[in-house]
Amino acid sequence: MQGRIIKGIAGFYYVYDVVEFAVYECKAKGIFRKEKIKPLVGDLVEYEVLDKEEGTGNITKILPRKSELIRPAVANIDQALVVFAVTKPKPHFNLLDRFLVMMERQEMSVAICFNKQDLAGEEEIAELKATYESCGYRVIFTSAYKEENIQEIKAVLKGKITAVAGPSGVGKSSLINCLQENINMETGSISRKIERGKHTTRHSELIPVDEDSYIMDTPGFSSLYTNDFEKEELKSYFPEFREYEGTCRFLGCNHVSEPGCMVKNALEEGNIHRTRYDDYLEMYRELEQKEKRRY
Repeated sequence: MQGRIIKGIAGFYYVYDVVEFAVYECKAKGIFRKEKIKPLVGDLVEYEVLDKEEGTGNITKILPRKSELIRPAVANIDQALVVFAVTKPKPHFNLLDRFLVMMERQEMSVAICFNKQDLAGEEEIAELKATYESCGYRVIFTSAYKEENIQEIKAVLKGKITAVAGPSGVGKSSLINCLQENINMETGSISRKIERGKHTTRHSELIPVDEDSYIMDTPGFSSLYTNDFEKEELKSYFPEFREYEGTCRFLGCNHVSEPGCMVKNALEEGNIHRTRYDDYLEMYRELEQKEKRRY
């Protein structure tokens, strides 16, 4: 029998059978541990039923994956929707840009949702829109509290499996509640002292939005380390740099300290956003330090 893993908790995998419209609580066969393969939420699997009335079974085979993310650890995702708040808390741009780099490395399309637009001013919204739309990303502003622009999010999700990720406290769970009326997730409170959200999602879970659309809710994250590749690769993960590739004075320019750099020229002319470039520079320096420690 075949199904899709929609949730995994403490060694138990909940497999949704699309033919029976039933969910089976399964364990993974020992062979997966021997081969160091771990089932992931989103995996299509073959399983055997142990007790139909109790709804239990064993996963016997993991079918080939079309995509795989490390963090969040999910499989067979079509796209990502990254959710940040416009304000309260204000966006952590470096974290957002690290997530976008991670998605670019996976060659996965991503849309950016800025929630809590009802709490923000027009200037804040316009600045965010200009910063990320100029990089080629789709940017959507929502208010889960007032249920604003929810239909626009649903249009993005239509017919796809979408990983929804973002830091805690930005209203991600509230937004998902708006998208799927039959799921009522625990929503967290914001610490007034530090304006940082308490974690409310403790495991990845695949949630149906409609008959052909799913969202993968993933645990809130507070840090991402983009240091598992060479510093020379980083520039290719910033889409706004691509139009200047090959136009700099030096072949292989990393857009850091080289003279005659067209990316830095575009930065000075305002065609590349300063925040994005500063985040690029910070990530580049981290990779550079890692390289020095290695040698």
